[in-house]
Amino acid sequence: MPRILAIDHGTVRIGLALSDELELVANPFKTIDAHHEPERAIARIVQEKRIAKIVIGMPLRMDGQRGEAVERVEKFADRLGKELRHSIPIEFVDERLSSVEAEASLSRSGITDRKERKEVVDQLAAVVILQDYLNSQRGPEGFLLPDDSFEIPWSDEKPRRRR
Repeated sequence: MPRILAIDHGTVRIGLALSDELELVANPFKTIDAHHEPERAIARIVQEKRIAKIVIGMPLRMDGQRGEAVERVEKFADRLGKELRHSIPIEFVDERLSSVEAEASLSRSGITDRKERKEVVDQLAAVVILQDYLNSQRGPEGFLLPDDSFEIPWSDEKPRRRR
């Protein structure tokens, strides 16, 4: 089955994430160099992994305005579309705070080595972008969370009656 590829475009590195075949879960995939024909490298990945759609994080400013980074990403997407001969749909999604969330995830994981963090932070930002996208496609009822009828006892205490 086809997959979705997410791209976190940076000026130095580009993080990539892939959905599973059911389009439920985002997984880190690869980090590529932004200066060595990234469009060609991504086109090869699209062929090898049978990608059906590409989702690119749009780096809007915190106030929602467009800046230079947005123009850079749009130019990259245009070049990528040409490299793919416009055969794969490309969508843009708001990526505000995806890198912050990725950094926080690395901190929670205990990864403190700067070199190790650099290798994966862009992939994790792409995972955040893709997972948000996948969740938005399913809607709230499709989130992988239990519904209200399934209650988990968080302690051994018996529930108190409200008065």
